[in-house]
Amino acid sequence: MKLIIQIPCLNEAETLTIALDALPKKIDGIDEIEILIIDDGSTDDTVRVAKEWGVNYIVSFPKNKGLAKGFMAGIDACIRNGADIIVNTDADNQYCGDDIEKLVRPILDNEAEIVIGERPIDDIDDFSPLKKKLQHFGSFVVRKASATDIPDAPSGFRAFSRDAALHINVINSYTYTLETIVQAGRNRMAIMSVPIRTNPELRKSRLFHSMGGYIKKSMLTIIRAFMMYKPLVFFLICGSIPFLAGIVLIIRFLIFFAHGAGMGHIQSLVVASMLVMMGFMTFILGLQADIIAANRKLLEDVQFRIRRMEIGEEDGRSNETKE
Repeated sequence: MKLIIQIPCLNEAETLTIALDALPKKIDGIDEIEILIIDDGSTDDTVRVAKEWGVNYIVSFPKNKGLAKGFMAGIDACIRNGADIIVNTDADNQYCGDDIEKLVRPILDNEAEIVIGERPIDDIDDFSPLKKKLQHFGSFVVRKASATDIPDAPSGFRAFSRDAALHINVINSYTYTLETIVQAGRNRMAIMSVPIRTNPELRKSRLFHSMGGYIKKSMLTIIRAFMMYKPLVFFLICGSIPFLAGIVLIIRFLIFFAHGAGMGHIQSLVVASMLVMMGFMTFILGLQADIIAANRKLLEDVQFRIRRMEIGEEDGRSNETKE
């Protein structure tokens, strides 16, 4: 059983060694532990520090491509290098390295395919009261969109089985954390969380520069993921608003008409007709999007099989239980 710990990096020369030193050297049930660094266009000595420390693999981008692209490149490299389990952690030592064993244990015991570390949000002194509330609210929205019970959706400290990693397909370029949960939940993958510890902050987050920007990008990511995996429900909800508003106006007109005052409310009837048509057209869009989503599922299955063929896996390997 081989574990590869991947660490996305962007100018992490000052903190990388601290994070690497904290990683576990041995875990019961794991035969090999290797480290992979994703250098996302760093302009400092991140790569040199990683090489001097002795990491096993380095994936380098000449230019910054963003967290989501780096994450997927790391997942692909881990799979190609024979990882049975992949753990993603941060280079700023935000997460406690000893808790990696907590992440991989449910996968080793065949209890989960994806495990996400649950941070003690309310006890983190580096988080402002507003950020804590937003973290809880964002996780609540993701739970509803994904039909999962993950309490800390933005946590980047997570583990993936090989089979789960082969199924992952992140579309947005902002972050992988939210979309992968929605994807896993809607595809009925076994996903769970375990409580973890955090370390004091060594640097400010580089994922967002303002709270407003973080909220905007996170909500757009959630909405886009929900549209991809539950398009019919999304468009039915959107279409029901103008449709019901139009029905209300039609009923209002009919009441006036019954009392002989219908001629003075023709304008509301015109508006009602437009709203009903808007709602109906939105429903049609939902049906078309649902058909596209069905095709997307077929393409995801094809992509999964191609990935396995590329790395030379036999057809039944991903369902086998390793002894």
